[in-house]
Amino acid sequence: MTESSSSAPEATIAFRDEFQDVIGKDFRRDLLIETNAHEGPVYIAKEHALYFTTVPEEGPKKTPKKIAIKRLKLEGEEFPFSPGKLTTIQFPSNMANGMTLDRDGNLVICEQGHGETPARISRMDMETGKIDTVVDEWRGLRFNSPNDVVVKSDRTIWFTDPNYGEIQGFKGKPEVGAYVYRHDPKTGETAVVADSFNKPNGLAFSTDESVLYITDTGANQEPGTYFPGLPHHVKAYDVKDGRYLQNERLFAVVSPGVPDGIKLDTEGRVYTSSGTGVQVFTPDGDLIGEIAAPGVANFTFGGPDNDTLFICCDKLIWQAKLRSRGAIVM
Repeated sequence: MTESSSSAPEATIAFRDEFQDVIGKDFRRDLLIETNAHEGPVYIAKEHALYFTTVPEEGPKKTPKKIAIKRLKLEGEEFPFSPGKLTTIQFPSNMANGMTLDRDGNLVICEQGHGETPARISRMDMETGKIDTVVDEWRGLRFNSPNDVVVKSDRTIWFTDPNYGEIQGFKGKPEVGAYVYRHDPKTGETAVVADSFNKPNGLAFSTDESVLYITDTGANQEPGTYFPGLPHHVKAYDVKDGRYLQNERLFAVVSPGVPDGIKLDTEGRVYTSSGTGVQVFTPDGDLIGEIAAPGVANFTFGGPDNDTLFICCDKLIWQAKLRSRGAIVM
């Protein structure tokens, strides 16, 4: 991909007219930067910066590959933004993957673990850079490879834990299943809230936090593989009493590829990654369109008006100007 920008007809596919409510008449998709950018994108408004994790890179002195957490300063207050200084925040990072902000503006990180270093959910103080453990076990058993994380308005931390570390060769045999967890920092309690997934991956709450959407990327068992008979779908759950999941149901099947990242906009539309871009669904699960971005792993809303989609595609980051705005769950 060598283009620097493109307009709606070239960079989107509309399946329904209502997709225009997402992209608007001023849609643009521009290349932000060519860099190693794979997972966990988080836009931090007060810094006007994008944080993300990389595809595994060579470690110091040719040690096994490691993952970095990086920060890209954005220049300009209006779209398209220009790439500013790119810095490495942490390398190695204990194989960091998904990230989000907590209610105090700290960076919450999924650390997959590596070798003898256990997996954990950690928290980085954005003022000091200090990193602390939030949770690193369930009933004395070590996690597999925490993948994605969200923080609810009650400050509970919900995260997925597939076994990609094992099948990708940087972790040993699992001690627990491929579960979805809820951790309560107030009580220290960590509970399994869902256990019916092959590879639980991305997760996102509806704007009122009454529904939790969880992606299953089981069709991708190892890098470069795709098994169409295994899950590549999004499940939806009702959230009971703010802590229990019930009424599991199929929300959408994603094709081509698998749904890794997942986000919502203020109108309740659901955005997921696919093999060819970011697909957009109505709150009822109907596919209305796609923003082209081959190779996308994850993405996030950001920018001063929260109407820019930053899309990580392993070797580059796209920025797409939308009419819709990302949901801010309160």
